[in-house]
Amino acid sequence: MTVDNSKIDKEALEDVDGVKGIFESNGQIQIIIGTGTVNKVYDEFLDIAGMTAATKDDVKAAAAAQMPWWKKLLKIPGDVFVPILPAIVASGLMMGLVEALGKAIPGFASTDWYGFLDMVANTAFAFLPVLVAVSASRVFGGNTFLGAVIGLLMIHTNLINAWSAGSVEIPVWHLFFFNVPQVGYQGHVIPVILAVYLMCVIEKWLHKHVPEVIDLFVTPLCTVLATAFVTFTIIGPIFSTVETWVLNGAQTLITVGFGVGSLVMGAIYPLTVVMGLHHMYNVIEAGMLSAGDGALNIWMPIASAANFAQFGACLAVAVKARSQKTKAVALPSSLSASLGITEPAIFGVNFRFMKPFVAGMIGGAIGAWFGSITHLGASTYGVTGIPGLLAINNVPVYCIELLISAGVAFVIAWFIWKEDEADGKKGEQKAAEPDVPAEPQKPVISCSAGEILAPVPGKVISYTEIPDETFASGALGSGVGIWPENGIVVAPFDGEISSVTDTRHAVGITGPDDMEVLIHVGVDTVAMNGDGFECLVNEGDTVKAGQPLIKFNRDKIKAAKHPDVVVVLLTNSDDYENVDLKVSESFCQPNT
Repeated sequence: MTVDNSKIDKEALEDVDGVKGIFESNGQIQIIIGTGTVNKVYDEFLDIAGMTAATKDDVKAAAAAQMPWWKKLLKIPGDVFVPILPAIVASGLMMGLVEALGKAIPGFASTDWYGFLDMVANTAFAFLPVLVAVSASRVFGGNTFLGAVIGLLMIHTNLINAWSAGSVEIPVWHLFFFNVPQVGYQGHVIPVILAVYLMCVIEKWLHKHVPEVIDLFVTPLCTVLATAFVTFTIIGPIFSTVETWVLNGAQTLITVGFGVGSLVMGAIYPLTVVMGLHHMYNVIEAGMLSAGDGALNIWMPIASAANFAQFGACLAVAVKARSQKTKAVALPSSLSASLGITEPAIFGVNFRFMKPFVAGMIGGAIGAWFGSITHLGASTYGVTGIPGLLAINNVPVYCIELLISAGVAFVIAWFIWKEDEADGKKGEQKAAEPDVPAEPQKPVISCSAGEILAPVPGKVISYTEIPDETFASGALGSGVGIWPENGIVVAPFDGEISSVTDTRHAVGITGPDDMEVLIHVGVDTVAMNGDGFECLVNEGDTVKAGQPLIKFNRDKIKAAKHPDVVVVLLTNSDDYENVDLKVSESFCQPNT
């Protein structure tokens, strides 16, 4: 089955009440909904569609299948490191706290408590290859315990600890024509990931070719032995050197030219978040922290500056916006970004409006540059923003970095973003209201909550006769269609405008007892891009029954070969009893 995302009306989706933003990534259309309602929406979708719930692994697999090969390659570090982040964050934060206590309290560093807490804090980093190996085996589909064995082999106590290898003579094994140094791989992650990948390939091959009677014995034995030999003779020596080059290159990049490299990375970091590639930095950060005692993650201040700048830009939108819907999305999203979770701010606000996103890039660049020249570093990775205060090496300077990042982004976003630009045609001045038809409105829908009056005069048909499969199916609620006699849509009751489409052909209105009504002019008229439509209200406006809402040109709709039926749906009709449709006698479509 071919999936064509171009058939989706993203603008109409964005205007749905409760939707905070639309974003397309890796072949998926992602609809951003508040955490309080997303599960309810998902359950309702499954119920309407008659589908079964997909697991997270199913969703990931479907998305990954549509990725180009280079994205799949860059996605691997994120898949490996995200599951072990809690262990890394806990250890890193504890290391920061223990070190701070040692400096703040004279003599504490020589106590048993300090020794105990220090051991607990650095365990995750001392045995990082094992954590990486376990996670990688799950990502590559191998046996988790065999993966753990490979990780343990690479830091076995019979090997010289890599952190002290420079001060001792390293013995060598002579295996065939290989001279294998007996040194561990503490502080390395790339060789571990590659070794486990090889292990999984060998294991899967053996499972397919070894008879089941001896598979339980032969496959694990041959897998571990073959993987260990190739790891210590080829993968380890080569890729530990490559990883060292990568780490040295990264450190040079972000410190070169008086912090120019950090400035560049602070600017482009949010772009990697948009592309879903930011987890690839975990390899670099883990390598930095595993370099030995006192090692710092100097990449974290860059990420923190970039994230906190997006907070500042999003906050500017929240403060400046007049639209209540925009405020309702931007304010909590900005608070989330200040804690290091930037996806709601980026996808729901900044990237959607673009100018705040650019402001955030500029603020992040300047903040990252400041962090570089002041030599900021962290004892962990996976935390940024305000939580980073617990892991940073210089709290006052870090606070200044955050203020610079957010402040610059806030000011720039404040001056370059205008709500009428973000809302497009929604900010246009209201046209002079046309005369309201003198004919009194008649009820077309009644229920236990009250009556819904006809928004236009004309012949009334049941929603099942509307010439559109979606409306006729009742998926959007029970209601009627009206073949209009004029081009003026008026309010069907006293209420509040809950949504207005950018193309001005539809509005949502909430009325008595929380009745939610959708008024949609024409079928497939979204394709007219607003031509022939004039919306006379804005989202959040309070209206009275009979007040004009939309003016539309019936001739233009006919010329575009669209039915001009006005759809009136009680979208939450299931919430009410005795829903009655006041349908006229059946008749042919007037404008065909």
